[in-house]
Amino acid sequence: MMNTKMGKLITFLIAAVALLALPLLLQATGSNSWVRILDIALLYVLLALGLNIVVGYAGLLDLGYIAFFAVGAYLFALLGSPHLADTFPAIKAAFPNGVHYNIWLVMLVAAAVAGVVGMILGAPTLKLRGDYLAIITLGFGEIIRIFMLNMDRPVNITNGPKGISQIDSITVFGLDLGKRLEIGDYTLQPVTLYYYLFLFFVMLSVVISYRLQDSRIGRAWMAIREDEIAAKAMGLNTRNLKLLAFGMGASFGGVSGVLFASFQRFVSPESFSLMESVMVVAMVVLGGIGHIPGVVLGALLLAGLPELLRHVATPLTQLTDGRLAPEILRQLLIALAMVVVMLVRPKGLWPAPEHGKSLSK
Repeated sequence: MMNTKMGKLITFLIAAVALLALPLLLQATGSNSWVRILDIALLYVLLALGLNIVVGYAGLLDLGYIAFFAVGAYLFALLGSPHLADTFPAIKAAFPNGVHYNIWLVMLVAAAVAGVVGMILGAPTLKLRGDYLAIITLGFGEIIRIFMLNMDRPVNITNGPKGISQIDSITVFGLDLGKRLEIGDYTLQPVTLYYYLFLFFVMLSVVISYRLQDSRIGRAWMAIREDEIAAKAMGLNTRNLKLLAFGMGASFGGVSGVLFASFQRFVSPESFSLMESVMVVAMVVLGGIGHIPGVVLGALLLAGLPELLRHVATPLTQLTDGRLAPEILRQLLIALAMVVVMLVRPKGLWPAPEHGKSLSK
């Protein structure tokens, strides 16, 4: 027992040191592009952990999850940029330098608003399952994106396809993460500072996910996932539990959207397309539905794989005399890799243990 605990502690310490040192090693190469890829990958991990509550725990297929990501991003874009002040004279009079609310307050508001929007989405889908539920959620995700795309007239709220720029960066204890931090002769780039912030939120989300998984609510969600009729017969209020799953998962998406907007300093409807929703669902399925380490692994792989394939797609494009563009070839290789993984590992790369559900013959 002591050896097992000591082994876990050593593994945890090694992983912690590796995660803390990784951006510093990548920054030392002279290029910040790989650190930026890590930042985006961590944001996808946050999204995948949120969707795992809906898909992995409660068993509800949601193809419009990126809508909650958009809600959080646009909420902070409106409350942390000069856009509203430049558009409305009344707001300009009250906020001459633009609306710049504290990001931590906006983050709480975004989590609450996204959660309410998630429950509003869940309300009409309570009696739907499988393909029908997927179609409803897919339509909801597209409705949000189209709203963001067209709400620039007659009153300019979202600035339409042009998007919103000049969004505030995050400040932590007086430290502006959008600026370089110089410690002696060493300089930490903004992408590296954001990496540590995103890593903190990922760790916090993992802890929350584990606590939910082992709680009475988490076990009730899993009972609904396995057999909703049996769960209802045992006295579980499946209606409220489903709404809670939609709301809790959506709140993760809202917080991720705020972090994304502050990191990019720009948001537009193009960032919240249907393909993004499909990719987040693929991360959960590819890693292992309902298994937190698997979900994290799937998110990291699918977020980093397109960038790794850039080095493969360009030579292959040259071999085909330019008939296949690198972007098309990259998407083809990603799709092929996903097909192969699902054929070889149908339960995901790191599926949840069975815990004695099935008996070996």
